[in-house]
Amino acid sequence: MPIAVGMALAAKADGRAWRVFCILSDGECDEGSNWEAILFAPHHKLDNLIAIVDYNKIQSFGSVPEVLALEPFAEKWRAFGWHVMEIDGHDLEATERALSSVPQETGKPTAIIAHTVKGKGVSFMEHKLEWHYKSPSAEQLNSALAEIG
Repeated sequence: MPIAVGMALAAKADGRAWRVFCILSDGECDEGSNWEAILFAPHHKLDNLIAIVDYNKIQSFGSVPEVLALEPFAEKWRAFGWHVMEIDGHDLEATERALSSVPQETGKPTAIIAHTVKGKGVSFMEHKLEWHYKSPSAEQLNSALAEIG
């Protein structure tokens, strides 16, 4: 996020029309440097900045509420001056609509909170912490591929 904010600020300063996209995990939203950048962006009216947060509610060592609760998550972004959109991160049409409609508000960066499910579509992986960092065996991979078609 700090690098994306710097790129968006440089684009504005240079009069460039590009947009800067930053993809974050919910776990990265535990980090102070990210929140500093999240505060900085609306202060400088970086409406060319879009943050996409994969909000699957699982971090490396547990669920988000167990590790470090983020709720009220969307309200925090709004309170910091961002335009916030919440989408089903598995719905490609909703994702396309969200991305094609930014910036939503002149002078405000946009946060797209994509609600997702870790391991979506694979019965033995869905909502399971270990698949945050574990690789499937060849047999598990074949089983997973068969499930998702």
